[in-house]
Amino acid sequence: MDGADGYRVRMPLAAGLLAAVRARTRRVTGRAVHRGWRWVRERGAVTCESPGPYRFGELGAGSTLAFPTGTIFNEGSIRIGPFCIIAEQVTLSAGFLPGLDLGPDPVITIGGGCVIGRGSHLVGHQSIVLGDDVWFGPNVYVSDQAHEYRDTTLPIGKQWPRNEPVEIGAGSWIGTGAVILPGARLGRNVVVAAGSVVRGEVPDFSVVAGAPAKVVRRFTEEEGWQPPFRNPAPTPLPDGVTAEQLRALVGWDLRPPGGAEA
Repeated sequence: MDGADGYRVRMPLAAGLLAAVRARTRRVTGRAVHRGWRWVRERGAVTCESPGPYRFGELGAGSTLAFPTGTIFNEGSIRIGPFCIIAEQVTLSAGFLPGLDLGPDPVITIGGGCVIGRGSHLVGHQSIVLGDDVWFGPNVYVSDQAHEYRDTTLPIGKQWPRNEPVEIGAGSWIGTGAVILPGARLGRNVVVAAGSVVRGEVPDFSVVAGAPAKVVRRFTEEEGWQPPFRNPAPTPLPDGVTAEQLRALVGWDLRPPGGAEA
């Protein structure tokens, strides 16, 4: 076949071949990009063995700051306990500006076993303390400083700020998008509902929700949980479960660094 008829046949074949080559190239390139980014994330993660450019006041064994990190400065005034997971784009800042000498005491203290969700901010100027096993959802904001606004002759941003220490008790869960304001003091095992704005004292074993947050459920030895739960408790693990069985069940390696059993 030649002439015009041959041309009309060859053109669709060539176009189809070109489209197939382009599709394969996109697939191969996509896989290469994802493999490369996975390599970058693994190498860029911050640990006590591989701290990168950071020199934290303390960075415990088994703790990891995922890459890419958020803004981190004056990390010498930040202490992070062991076995913490700090997700991508988490801001940890102490003081107003990088390069400040903030003295020997920590400004931000994160206890052991804490999980800080992606995009969260801990912005400390005096004292922010998280107890052990505090877990954050994504995009939680915690600060111990607020600006004054009572002087009507000055822009609010130029008025002298006020610092009030923040404490979040061990075992607490802070929901997605919550804001913990200066002066907040949360007890043990407190649940903060997503999107809540927390200020003041929050008692142990309570659930708070709203803006401003209010206690909506609380446990006491005398009355148990009030109001009572409407759904049954999860089925507990059976007695005698081994560490190997638990790892197989949850899909995690629960062994601490060094190979010791969980």
